[in-house]
Amino acid sequence: MKDVKCECGHVNPHGTVLCEACGKVLDEQYDMANRQLLDMRYEGSARRSQTYNKSIIDKVWNFFSSVKVGVWLIIITLVASILGTILPQKMYIDLPPEVYYEQEYGWFGKLYYQLGLDDLYGSWWYLLLIAMIGISLVICSLDRVVPLYKALKAQNVTRHEGFLKRQRVFGTSGQIDPSDFDTVKKMLKNKRYHVREENGDLLAEKGRFSRWGPYVNHVGLIIFLFGAMLRFIPGFYVNENLWVREGETAQIPETKDKFYLKNNQFILQHYDKNKDKTFEKALDKAGNVVKNYQSNVTLYQREGKSLPGEKPTLKEVQDFKVRVNHPLTFDGYSVYQSSFRSEMNSMTFSLIKKGTDEAFGNLTINLRNPKEVYELGNGYSVKILNYFPDFEFAKNGEPSTKSRVPNNPAFIFRMITPDKPKGETSFVAIRQTIEPLGENTYKMAFRGISTKNVSGFTVRKDSSIWVIILGGIIFMIGVVQGAYWNHRRIWIQKKNGQHWIAAHTNKNWYGLKRELEVVLAGTKFNLPEDQLHSEKGDKEEE
Repeated sequence: MKDVKCECGHVNPHGTVLCEACGKVLDEQYDMANRQLLDMRYEGSARRSQTYNKSIIDKVWNFFSSVKVGVWLIIITLVASILGTILPQKMYIDLPPEVYYEQEYGWFGKLYYQLGLDDLYGSWWYLLLIAMIGISLVICSLDRVVPLYKALKAQNVTRHEGFLKRQRVFGTSGQIDPSDFDTVKKMLKNKRYHVREENGDLLAEKGRFSRWGPYVNHVGLIIFLFGAMLRFIPGFYVNENLWVREGETAQIPETKDKFYLKNNQFILQHYDKNKDKTFEKALDKAGNVVKNYQSNVTLYQREGKSLPGEKPTLKEVQDFKVRVNHPLTFDGYSVYQSSFRSEMNSMTFSLIKKGTDEAFGNLTINLRNPKEVYELGNGYSVKILNYFPDFEFAKNGEPSTKSRVPNNPAFIFRMITPDKPKGETSFVAIRQTIEPLGENTYKMAFRGISTKNVSGFTVRKDSSIWVIILGGIIFMIGVVQGAYWNHRRIWIQKKNGQHWIAAHTNKNWYGLKRELEVVLAGTKFNLPEDQLHSEKGDKEEE
């Protein structure tokens, strides 16, 4: 498509409504449909999205350049983010997600998992939504800011008569003394206007930089979204849970098998109203209140490389007391104290003969790693046929386990004795014993249980935070730039033996009109009228 040459000599891109240089209306259809005030939103410049619509590239560009499309993408993303908070994300559950959600929430949980809402912020479609919002911001900005910049840069001091008459603020005055003209020019400069003169005409302009505020916002949002997308790159963002039992050492996740953490001791302290007199009344009402969650840990670093299955060689790095809001930091990682639990560690039973309560030995079962057979001597032994760490009865009535954590352990024992060499079978759970093959002569009697504290840590690393912070700062600069300043222009030209005054601003028309009153005070210039209000008055009279 060919460019359009205006009568002033300026060559405008195809699709331009108002000449970039003089402001003459170039689009006859627009001129017929809009006989009153000019639409100065984008200076009548040619936007690609409103000019070209033939190729696939044009259609994609036009789709993403629509503000409505951008708003709907944001709304869809917000709704998806809300849905992701209905059920816990998979990082906070113990079971495999394909089992947990259907087991706990039925058909809704299954659908929740199938839609990828269990790992919302890591799902491909959520990442695609973020990318589409970023693309929309880029295209929206380029579609508007480039032609707007060219139009503002190309504007002449002398403007077309139709351009001046159809500004919202416009007025005429008779012949003006040169001294009054100089007074107005001086007042404009005092008001920090940039004044340009050409052939006795004047253009005063200030605050043009405020027009770029929305686009600076867009740049900040694009950088912010880019920082958010960096979190999907492995190693840039880590937010993992780590449970370590007292006395045990565990590999710190996402550190490439480089760092290990040993939990030496977990400490739970409560406020003592006898010692903490300041909180005595509050403690009387609230009861026990936790004062400190603390894990005494040792950080280790692996030395060299180890073969699969081989125990790594560890070098002690440091001892540290991890408390709430006092994390262990190393190599860009932070380990926070986030939770704790006390879980069953072992259970002790006695093999006894029913009726006489004669005991034939004790056995202690490690609930994390039980043995298959426990020899008690003299021909007495106990064999574990099945073990259910977190026991429950399934829908079919068969015993099953909800998880591998020993929250509610249950066993199926085979008790072998000299008089019962084939053994007797017994199902034993907490406060429950079942003899499925008939009444037994022997039974397993519960003797005791030991527990062990388990510290819950959150391992975090965020290499993208500086990008997000930078995007936020740039966004706020754009907000301030666009909210607290405005772009004002005042044209004074000699036309047909008169002096015409026209003015335009992108916002705060009241402020512009008050400023014109101050600038024109004490001169023979007539104060221009607000034609928008006069148009409304004329329509009301009709």
